[in-house]
Amino acid sequence: MKAIYWSTTILLSAFLLWSAYTYMFHKPTIQGVKILGFPDHFRIQIAVLKVIALIVIIIPQFPIQVKEWAYVGVILFFVTAIVAHTAHKDPFIITLVNLFLIVVTIISNLYLHRLANLH
Repeated sequence: MKAIYWSTTILLSAFLLWSAYTYMFHKPTIQGVKILGFPDHFRIQIAVLKVIALIVIIIPQFPIQVKEWAYVGVILFFVTAIVAHTAHKDPFIITLVNLFLIVVTIISNLYLHRLANLH
């Protein structure tokens, strides 16, 4: 059970860190967010929120209720990405990647609760 929790949590965390980095420093990503129609301050806000979510999810000392909100926020990131990319008529693979990441997020959350119930 721990292996599934940590595998999905590390995968999710790595994606959040990479994504936040690209939102802040990768010129093609910054331009891509603009092309999708989002203002620059939204890009920065999302990057900061991804880092906060990463910290809350990865550090065991945060209460489960706080982690729940982080997981919800992360799923909202992915849903927003699906809507934005679909409206922009981007390739369907982007939707599939975001759906995969939603599943990873849900599995991480489910196994967090299973491990918490063991204690």
